[in-house]
Amino acid sequence: MRRRPLQWHPAFQAVLQIEFSEEAEFLQFLKEYNLTDGPLRTDTLIIKKEPGRRIQKKIGRLFRRFNIVEYKNPQESLTVRTFYQAVGYASILQSHTEQEDAIPPEEITLTLVGNHYPRKLFHFLEKFYGAQIEAAFQGIYYVKGAVFPAQIIIQKELPREENIWLSRLRQDLEMEADVPALARAYLGKEENPLYSEAMDLIVNANWELYKESEKMCNALNELFADKMEREREKGLAEGRTEGCCLSVLALLEELGQIPSSLRKKIMEQKDSRVLTGWLKAAASASSLEDFIKAAKL
Repeated sequence: MRRRPLQWHPAFQAVLQIEFSEEAEFLQFLKEYNLTDGPLRTDTLIIKKEPGRRIQKKIGRLFRRFNIVEYKNPQESLTVRTFYQAVGYASILQSHTEQEDAIPPEEITLTLVGNHYPRKLFHFLEKFYGAQIEAAFQGIYYVKGAVFPAQIIIQKELPREENIWLSRLRQDLEMEADVPALARAYLGKEENPLYSEAMDLIVNANWELYKESEKMCNALNELFADKMEREREKGLAEGRTEGCCLSVLALLEELGQIPSSLRKKIMEQKDSRVLTGWLKAAASASSLEDFIKAAKL
């Protein structure tokens, strides 16, 4: 069964809100925030509702009023281009207002989040801007003197006990160090959409890795068993519905040339009960018109 591409960004949005859950009342999260009337948008804009409040979570200690967050998944790297994208977003956010001082530049920060240490980016910032790179906390580096106050967060370097989810939004979980902690953090929150979004991605990312290399261990299997079974059943269901769609089309092709619009409607149908009815209608129809009438299309 072909696996769907991993959707890292929605899971990152969920993880980001989970990490700040204890201070969520003081923050507003605007994901994929449109900076202009066009399609230009940043991954996340976090707005402090109370400008003077100091965020206690270390990954948000730098925050001021408006905070641009850019994320790169584990296959990507934080680059000079990533930095300038964030600077561009911040500049547009500041300038795209009716009043010139509506968003003071000193109230904007940049946060770049990735899994790999950006050696080339740090070297560029130091050489080109004369910026100072400060290891403010474990896995959190402050960049001083480069346009806007900025921080670089390296996920795999973060303290795992303090950033349970963000430090584990990866494809290389360790059985003893990661799985039990995730299990405890997830327990009782299975119905919470943020936790479910995050866990689904982590499960799928690591399931592929360990299953393909035959390194699936009992701990991972037990933790993710229910979700894996749902994924398997979903895949089987999708396969069954696709097969039913093709069966309907095969019967209709005997009645004449199928209009592209009708073919599209049939292939897009995912309800097995509807498809079963269409299959019966196709089998008994003497013409395409009869089928369309019986299927109410």
